[in-house]
Amino acid sequence: MTVFVIRRLIQAAIVVLLMSMIVFFGVNVVGDPVDMLVSPEADQAEIARVIRDFGLDRPIYEQYWYFMKGAASGDLGNSFIFGQPALKLILHHMPATLELAFTALLMAIILGIPLGLYAGLYPDRASSKAIMAGSIFGFSLPTFWVGLMLIMIFAVWLGWLPATGRGDTATFLGIEASLFTRDGLSHLILPALNLALLKISLVIRLTRAGAREAIQQDYIKFARAKGLSTGRVVGVHLMKNIMIPVVTVLGLEFGSLIAFSVVTETIFAWPGMGKLLIEAILQLDRPIVVAYLMIIVLLFVVINLVVDILYSLLDPRVRLGEQGA
Repeated sequence: MTVFVIRRLIQAAIVVLLMSMIVFFGVNVVGDPVDMLVSPEADQAEIARVIRDFGLDRPIYEQYWYFMKGAASGDLGNSFIFGQPALKLILHHMPATLELAFTALLMAIILGIPLGLYAGLYPDRASSKAIMAGSIFGFSLPTFWVGLMLIMIFAVWLGWLPATGRGDTATFLGIEASLFTRDGLSHLILPALNLALLKISLVIRLTRAGAREAIQQDYIKFARAKGLSTGRVVGVHLMKNIMIPVVTVLGLEFGSLIAFSVVTETIFAWPGMGKLLIEAILQLDRPIVVAYLMIIVLLFVVINLVVDILYSLLDPRVRLGEQGA
């Protein structure tokens, strides 16, 4: 197990290094932030001073070297627009994004697994076919359109839920979140549902496919032949096996929930990292864009590492195969 973890850590370090190059060089060759930082009436001396102050006069490889030196000590540069450390700004907005992503993931688990399991165990029922048809809609409908429809129906027509903002927050066990207040929870439902819709559909189809495959296996037939109850057969024997691919996909999809929450946060004016990223892109605030992308890369790498470890615990053949290699 130790060898397995060490090997994964080395792979993760290589991925982070390569992605830092791609992200930094990719962002820094697009646009000219000087046009956004100086007044159109500024003279050449003022423009030269701004370029020098932000280090934009250095060669790109030298800028990358200074960026990596700073990153090693937790400094990802200062925002051109806000004049504050980019990492500090992103960390300030991160709790809102994490709360939204965690809630969306929880919705995907609570709704997706039972619905997929039901559709897999009773595939010929009309309700199961309706569940699978609904999952197709979840895959097909674009997130921005669904978000607008949710606002139109539940906020404008029915007036049940607020359309934008995060609402009131409260602190519990040192964690500040909207979940702990009634007003905050009402603000959270629509954006979380919008973000979770695709993942709910994905979990439904994964769970159903796993259940349909597992139900034909000999160990399920033997468990039934031994006289075990349906609840025990499904809850212990079937669920343990079908959860392996579901856990893997959910772990990776949590990273995508964070990374691709930009559209949802923009539609619902949710004050998270995605909304900050859009503002940074519009103003060519390179340090924030680079810092955001690097944090997303780190999140994906860490989540992937955790998923690999969980996968090896659920299926010992994975780590045995690694040791054999």
